[in-house]
Amino acid sequence: MRIGDRAELQRSFTTGDLTAYAELGGGPPDGTVPEPLIAALFSYLLGVELPGPGTNYLKQDIAYLAPAPLGVPLTATVEVTRIRPEKNIVDLWATARLPDGTVVAEGRSLVKFADTGHAGSAV
Repeated sequence: MRIGDRAELQRSFTTGDLTAYAELGGGPPDGTVPEPLIAALFSYLLGVELPGPGTNYLKQDIAYLAPAPLGVPLTATVEVTRIRPEKNIVDLWATARLPDGTVVAEGRSLVKFADTGHAGSAV
């Protein structure tokens, strides 16, 4: 893992996704993607892609800047901005964008990563 490494995924949410979310206690669907579902895209990237399995959140600060319409692909990205290998901690910048470039959500994720011996160097 190095400064500037990125992971990305694209996902469109459906009415069925909102119904399932509401059934889990998320409130009635209102035609836009709920903020926790957008944050879940970042959680997926952090836990599966970068840094990957064994990652634990220490802090997350996400600003939701625009609504995310149903059926429109969201591109979620996390990018390494700082690594503290002596503590197994990494800072990442997370963004979710619509196809036209509109930023729906952005912010910092601070996570503790599993010690694999390949953390790169601190900056």
